[in-house]
This record gives sequence, structure tokens and C-alpha cells, in this order.
Amino acid sequence: MSENNAFSVKTLSFLLILSIINWLFELFKWQLLLRPFKNISLKQACEQCLGSLTTSLITPNRIGEYGAKAMYYEASFRKHIVAINFINNILQLAVTTFVGLIGLWWFIQSYNTALNMEYLAIYGTILVLVISFIGWFIFKGNFKLKQVSTKKLRRFFKRFPIKTLYYGFGLSFLRYAVFSFQFYFLLQIFQIRLPYFEAISIIASMYLIASIIPSITLFDGLIKGSVSVYLFAFVGAHELIILSITMVMWMLNFMIPSLIGCFYVLNFKYNKTINS
Repeated sequence: MSENNAFSVKTLSFLLILSIINWLFELFKWQLLLRPFKNISLKQACEQCLGSLTTSLITPNRIGEYGAKAMYYEASFRKHIVAINFINNILQLAVTTFVGLIGLWWFIQSYNTALNMEYLAIYGTILVLVISFIGWFIFKGNFKLKQVSTKKLRRFFKRFPIKTLYYGFGLSFLRYAVFSFQFYFLLQIFQIRLPYFEAISIIASMYLIASIIPSITLFDGLIKGSVSVYLFAFVGAHELIILSITMVMWMLNFMIPSLIGCFYVLNFKYNKTINS
């Protein structure tokens, strides 16, 4: 693709379509996870997802999203919304971790990196122990905080349909496939010619490493940009090009949706909650 038409109307339209598909999968997933308890329209899913995205931009790791989505529902159902949103994020993180570990393994095997496998094994073990502890805490522990007990959490998770989780994982994987391909497409636009699976392994490694670094969503592009520059340096990619690609990705998938979400935030009415 030549420099003259790298960002033609056709190319920009395709990038925007990929971003729309990316967020449509997120909206469908939110609808799906809520379905066992409440049916919402695509418009309501859009309002809740984009509105909560805008609200969470200045909170660490989008923690504000939990409270923002809960505000759309009556008080008695808000604890359920927090739990459902937790499941939603865990499903996406599971895909990022699964694909990312495969990509990172391939990347380490292919390049002479400074990444130490022993350190990675230690970090992986700690991560497994933390996840195991959280699982034990929820399913075996007996703890109560502000009228939320582990017994209630166990009851909630046990009655959550397994089929819904499978479909949710599938939608998370499709969403991951879309935005990772979008990154690959931008590499092609900026004349970085890499075989698809080689590029995807680096992209998957980047998303995995960036996902475990605590950050504020507003600066998420800078975190991913720093990690991307380090990883793509092994294939000789110019750091300014990689930073540009990362910022374009951030603008398409976070900035533009959050600007749309501003409309929902400014027009939000506290007393206009969804009965559950």
C-alpha cells in the first residue's frame, strides 16, 4: 500500500468498520450475559457499555465501569450487575491470557529476548496462586462484607448458565480476533511486512503484558505503546511507527467510543433505572 493512499477514505472506513464490529461483539456479549436475569435492547447495551467506558477512563484498570453500569439498574439488582460485569471482564481476560501465553512462548522461542523464562515461570506461578486463592475465597470461604457474602456469590455463580459462559467466551475470542487483526492491518498500512502468525504472536504478547500492568485507561495507549516498541524492535520496526499504530488503535477503540459515551453520560438520569 503506497504512502499516498495509506489513509484513504476506503482504508479509514475499513478501520472504522473493524472498530464497530469490535464493539458490537462487546454489546452482544453484555446482552448475552444479562439474558438469564434481564433482557435489554442493543440500544440499552450500547448506552451502558459506552457510558461506563467514558466514566471509567480516569479510574485504574477501568474499575469505575462496575459502578457506572450498576447505576443503570434498580438498587436491588446492582450487586448482580457488578458480578456479571466481573464475569464479562474475566472472559475477555481469559482469552487475552490464553492467546497471549501461546504468542509469548512462540516469541521467546523465535527471538533472542531479554525475557527470562525463570522469572516468567515465577510470575505465572504467583498468578495461578492468586487466581486459586480468589476461587477458593468465592467457592469455599465464608466471609461477609457490606451484606455481600461468599455464600451469596457461590449461589449466584452456581445458577449462572454454563452455556452462556461458553457463548460469552466465544464472543470474547471473536472480539480479540477483530482488534488483533486491526493492529495487523495497520502494520501493513505502515509498510511493516511480517507474516501474519509472526505478527499476531507479537501482538498477542503485547496485549498479555499490557493487561497485567496496572494503569488508568486514559493512558492505556502509552502503556501498550511502550510494550509494543520493545517487542517490535526485535523485527526491526521503527519505534515511531509502532507508537503511531498503537495510538491509532487507542483512538479507534477507546477515544471515539468514549466520546460517544459522553452523550450518554451527560443525558443520564439517575431515576431512570431498569426494573429487574
